[in-house]
Amino acid sequence: MPLVNSKDMFKKAYDGGYAIGAFNVNNMEIVQGIVEGATAENAPLILQVSAGARKYANHTYLMKLIEAAVETSGLPIVVHLDHGPDFETCKSCIDGGFTSVMIDGSHLPFEENIALTRRVVDYAHERGVTVEGELGRLAGVEDDINVSVEDSSYTHPDQVEEFVHKTQCDSLAIAIGTSHGAFKFKGEPKLRFDILEEVSRRLPGFPIVLHGASSVVPEYVDMINQYGGKLDNARGVPEEMLRRAASMSVCKINIDSDLRLAFTAKIREHFALHPEHFDPRQYLKEARSELALMVRHKIVNVLGCNNKADA
Repeated sequence: MPLVNSKDMFKKAYDGGYAIGAFNVNNMEIVQGIVEGATAENAPLILQVSAGARKYANHTYLMKLIEAAVETSGLPIVVHLDHGPDFETCKSCIDGGFTSVMIDGSHLPFEENIALTRRVVDYAHERGVTVEGELGRLAGVEDDINVSVEDSSYTHPDQVEEFVHKTQCDSLAIAIGTSHGAFKFKGEPKLRFDILEEVSRRLPGFPIVLHGASSVVPEYVDMINQYGGKLDNARGVPEEMLRRAASMSVCKINIDSDLRLAFTAKIREHFALHPEHFDPRQYLKEARSELALMVRHKIVNVLGCNNKADA
């Protein structure tokens, strides 16, 4: 099965009341772990590449790894650019084989965001590539994205119809209280479901995206802290809130921090228990397996897309 774009995948997710996991990839073991978990649960999959990941691993290396994932798994897989910062980056990814891109103009004035997103859409749609736009700004840190709480903002539902109509984007990332990174909340986590419901009312049948949606699983935070880490204040979005969102109009949920935590926690544990080891295959194999378990957990308990690969 060749790489696919997100159009049919999101339609099925919307109609079925589940979401697709968009898992960020950075190296071979992370790709393998994600694909292993998704294959075990027979789930459709989005492999998501940030601008930072492209700089770290090289576009060509990542695409060859993803081609291997498609060939070995048989799953419907989208390769998606996460937080494309400008037209040139989106164009490079489209020309380089990506089947979906996100253009993040959320920091721009409304009309400029529309103009930039529409420019990307026009280029992408001519080549069969789907486009995700964004309204509202999430707080937190992810690669080159760094937004303070003061500069963050919820999505205004009264803007979404005009934005989607004028840009013709295929999905829309909104800000309802999620946050990038592991240090998300000072108080009790809360998602603005009233905003999500109003957006859904104004855009019936249209796929919505949540960024910054890792749950920061306490098990891995505790493991990292036990073996020398300092993540005492790390808190994420409760999984029951994400599952509720996935049962509504949210068709794509981005997951990155939870993958990093699972991967890093297992490596820290390995070195603590086996300080004599120096073969990367020993500790990376364990980290890859732990990451696959995390992906399976998310697919079944948060996203609800298990056994949907053939839907």
